[in-house]
Amino acid sequence: MSRSVLVTGGNRGIGLAIARRLAAAGDKVTVTSRSGAEIDGLTVARCDVRDAASVDEAFAVAEAAHGPVEVVVANAGVTSDQLLALMSEEAFTSVVDTNLTGAYRVVRRAVRPMIRLRRGRIIFLSSVVGLLGSAGQVNYAASKAGLVGMARSLARELGSRNITVNVVAPGFADTDMTAGLTPERKQAIVDSVPLGRTASADEVAGVVQFLAGPDAGYITGAVIPVDGGLGMGH
Repeated sequence: MSRSVLVTGGNRGIGLAIARRLAAAGDKVTVTSRSGAEIDGLTVARCDVRDAASVDEAFAVAEAAHGPVEVVVANAGVTSDQLLALMSEEAFTSVVDTNLTGAYRVVRRAVRPMIRLRRGRIIFLSSVVGLLGSAGQVNYAASKAGLVGMARSLARELGSRNITVNVVAPGFADTDMTAGLTPERKQAIVDSVPLGRTASADEVAGVVQFLAGPDAGYITGAVIPVDGGLGMGH
């Protein structure tokens, strides 16, 4: 059955791969981006997850185009890396506001319609960094770790309404977010991955598609790593 799906930050990288996969499977997908630039085959809503009114407008676009949103993928995220001793308060709070509080704004807008429908899937995109830690990424790690606590609390709140809430924690993937790393830094990370390579965006998207699909109906409150073994044990 075709469902209305909303993917935040779905204009590139992992978010776009997720949107493409779900659309190919028959869902009607709306993606959000700050630019609102058109993407072939997908409905696009301009949205800044730091602003609740903007989030509400994005849902209105999705609902008008495809009906009540049944699947939400909270993917929008940013980085602003720096060692803590040199990190400004703005660099910390801006990352948390986008990655963690932004996800809260999105899910808060999503849950009441899902409760009325008595079904829904909520999927957060965290990171192995939120479990393993990473020097120079205190802000990013804190925001991504926070998603785990949020998801598990929501899983308990919403389970009786047939709404599942899960987390996907990618490792080092080939995306725009990692493109700025030096070749030496990339190689050092790859060397620490048991599988000895990076992930593709589509490999992450495949796990999201599973969690959004019928075979994952009895999975909630889970954190699924897609990290080549980098964070095992955490």
